[in-house]
Amino acid sequence: METIKLGLGVTIILAMALLGYKLVPPYFSNYQFEDAIKNDAVQGTYSNRSVEDIRAAVVKQAQEFDISLTPQQVHVVRTGGFGTGVLQIDAEYSIPVELPGYSTSLSFHPSTENKGVY
Repeated sequence: METIKLGLGVTIILAMALLGYKLVPPYFSNYQFEDAIKNDAVQGTYSNRSVEDIRAAVVKQAQEFDISLTPQQVHVVRTGGFGTGVLQIDAEYSIPVELPGYSTSLSFHPSTENKGVY
């Protein structure tokens, strides 16, 4: 009976480790990417970069975190003037996850908004 409990315990620990190995990296990459687009929003609010330049920078940063984005998946909206308006950045993507006997897709929607101080 003790051998069965030990085997079951080891199996559960291995299953949890596998889940962590497969699920933690996409969530961590999303966290880093969201932090990067927040910085882009702050810098973009007070610079004269165009919406297309900001979109290209967001796509490039996504590639640094192993997130495949196309420019069509990134929405950048600027209202008002430089330094006085609002800059919104939204992205939407999903990452496929393959588990033994099961596959799923994790959907992420990082977004940020920065308002000028003037």
